[in-house]
Amino acid sequence: MKDFFDTYLLLCLILISSIGFAQDYAISGITGDIDGRPVAFANVILMKAVDSTVVKGVSTNEKGYFRLNKLASDTYLMRFSFIGFNDVYKSVMVDQELDLGVIVLHESSEELDEVNIIVKKPTLKKEVDRLIFNVENTALIEGNMFDVLKSTPGILVLDNSIQVKNASPTVYINDKKVHLSNEELVQLLESSSANSIKSVEVITNPSAKYDAESGAVINIVMSKNLVTGYRGNVFANFTQGVFPRYDGGMSHFFKNEKIDFFANYTYSHDKINRGQEDVINYLDGAGNIDQTFKSETNRNTWSRTHNFNFNFDYSINEKNTLSLSSNMLVLPYFEYKIKNNTDVYDASQNLDYYFDANNLSDDDKYNLGFDLDFVHQFEKAGEKLSANVHFTTYNYNRNQNVKSNYFDSDNSFLTSTAYRTDNHQDTKIYTAKVDYNLPIGEASSLEIGAKGSNIQSASDITQFDIVNGTETIDPNNTNAFDYDETIYAGYVNYAKDWEKLSLTAGLRAEKTLVEGHSAFDNVTNTQDYLEWFPTASLNYAFSDSFSLYTNYKRSIGRPDYQSLNPFQFYLNDVTIVTGNPNLQPVVVNNVVLGTSLGQGVYTIEAYYKTYDNNIFELPLQDNVNNIVTYTPLNLDKTVEYGLDFITFFNVVDRWSVYFVTSFYNAEDQGIIDGSEFKKDQWSNYSVLSNDITFLKDRSLNANFTLVYLSKSISGFREVKDILMSNLSISKKILKNKATISLVATDLFNTQDFDIRSHYLNQNNSTFFDQDTRTIKLGFRYNFGNTNLETNQRQVIEAETERLEKKEN
Repeated sequence: MKDFFDTYLLLCLILISSIGFAQDYAISGITGDIDGRPVAFANVILMKAVDSTVVKGVSTNEKGYFRLNKLASDTYLMRFSFIGFNDVYKSVMVDQELDLGVIVLHESSEELDEVNIIVKKPTLKKEVDRLIFNVENTALIEGNMFDVLKSTPGILVLDNSIQVKNASPTVYINDKKVHLSNEELVQLLESSSANSIKSVEVITNPSAKYDAESGAVINIVMSKNLVTGYRGNVFANFTQGVFPRYDGGMSHFFKNEKIDFFANYTYSHDKINRGQEDVINYLDGAGNIDQTFKSETNRNTWSRTHNFNFNFDYSINEKNTLSLSSNMLVLPYFEYKIKNNTDVYDASQNLDYYFDANNLSDDDKYNLGFDLDFVHQFEKAGEKLSANVHFTTYNYNRNQNVKSNYFDSDNSFLTSTAYRTDNHQDTKIYTAKVDYNLPIGEASSLEIGAKGSNIQSASDITQFDIVNGTETIDPNNTNAFDYDETIYAGYVNYAKDWEKLSLTAGLRAEKTLVEGHSAFDNVTNTQDYLEWFPTASLNYAFSDSFSLYTNYKRSIGRPDYQSLNPFQFYLNDVTIVTGNPNLQPVVVNNVVLGTSLGQGVYTIEAYYKTYDNNIFELPLQDNVNNIVTYTPLNLDKTVEYGLDFITFFNVVDRWSVYFVTSFYNAEDQGIIDGSEFKKDQWSNYSVLSNDITFLKDRSLNANFTLVYLSKSISGFREVKDILMSNLSISKKILKNKATISLVATDLFNTQDFDIRSHYLNQNNSTFFDQDTRTIKLGFRYNFGNTNLETNQRQVIEAETERLEKKEN
């Protein structure tokens, strides 16, 4: 009866309808010449009057007709242009449906000289539920996507792990979820050029439209052609770290009346070094040090990465659009070699024996994701039906060889061990969803939707012991694991605006079915649960320069199929990495109270967040067998609360600064080996970034960013403070058709990673010497219809100033 009731409520949720969101409007009209003939395929650009930020662009049809839908009430500046005609600018106030009639374009009698006027737009914007970081006009775009995320306020990258508010976010590209593990996501971002990024949105309070797993969302918004024509670029970069690295590629944009197309390809050739020092103090029953392992490890990684992504939009007619997009990551060659030397000391710290271990792994894998989208615009402005289907196929193969040699304290050979491991994994992901937006009245709207997803993964591992050159299967380390996850979801969102008050509220339900089967012990683990996830946001504007808001969100963090996989991977004879098939999902509750001052220049937020069954990967030392196993575990609870401060301002016309700082306390509590433990720590996370423009023509740009994290904790482990630094310089050359760039990272050599575990019967530490101190030289050349974008800058600022003078 309970299952029937839960299913009934889920169906009711999907079908609920109610009152809804702020009204959307539309602008329409016709472009024509002085003789009354239509000007077909003219470019129509809509910009915000306050800062000339481009909002939308469209081309007129063969009859000169255009229509811009889904516009918020605001004052805009419109630009109408076509080759051979003078540009026309028009200021409009949108608070109702507008028909502009005929916009007359006059033929140009002479070619005007280009005037280099650059549109000024803020690089940072704080909204109630998100932080928007515009990078389109900064030197940061000359790096890769991962470099941009490292410099984005609110995002912290530690040991290649992406975090927002100490939690792993869900990453979207153009509002499409990226189905990759953290390691593969980093590979994708590092191999993707940033020159096509428009902005990065750090969404800390996602609506019920997003998956419940999206406690926080990073949405990378890519640039698109706003005007008719073709443009593209080619680029190449050389990076010197410990070893040299190379990458290069190309981007293409095309737009006409029916088609809007973008494609990007990048090839990366990398060799990366990483040093590591470990100290493990194994304890006796009384808690005294019985044996100490001191290790030095050097890991070199070679990779050849192909990254291809595209987006193809086809306008069937004015009301219907079909889109096909893809993100494809192919690594035909990925090799890492680990050299490890470990000295073992007795209780008196005398050398007992030592061993060296060589671990060589060869991988090849691919991850191909495809999305098909359909959008139908109804006659009513803002009413929209959209549908999406997604498919990901992932294949992974690894061949690993490990050999260890043991010696006594007198350097006499004792023995050796060797084994080889074959590992394969094949994963398929299927999703389908539908969303419906319905504006109701003048200041409210309703949004409802449903989604279904399925993950199927099959993996196997075979280990061979090698004795005198002969391979024998080790049945204790040979296994197969099948995983199946199905989620059914439905949601409803409601929003309403009053004169000073705005409200959004949503509810999402997700039914989850999980089954994992391990062949070695013939054990099947299942999970079957229905969870409800409310969201709410309330904002009250006392004036244009002062507002208060509060947010609430409940979300979930499900363990991925790799974390549930029970396979054991040996880094050496005494260091194991394994999954945990008994992991339970994490439930997160987050409350925010904030204020915005000075028209958004200053933001102050206080937050309180709890995690039930929080998941951490911890090194657990076995003090009997003297082995360390890295495995994910559920801790009972994590409580975090803090105060954030955000500001953005211009020091002078050419120098803008943003500053973010957060003081917070995190407390982890749980049971390890039957013993309860609790640990808390006050920490600070701060970002200071400067964007500076030089030269009269503003062709030289620089960005300098500092990111600081004080001492913190992560699942009982103490992380020492770390300072990250980045300097990016770019110079436009060849009449703005090309850009040369210089990027330096880890300027002060302070991005090494030091982490310690000292609680209960755990006593170990690890120091990572990361290959993060690099210098990169890049070149990018733009071709095609670049003047359309450049010409837009020629008059906008002057026209905006003229309009402001008229209003004054």
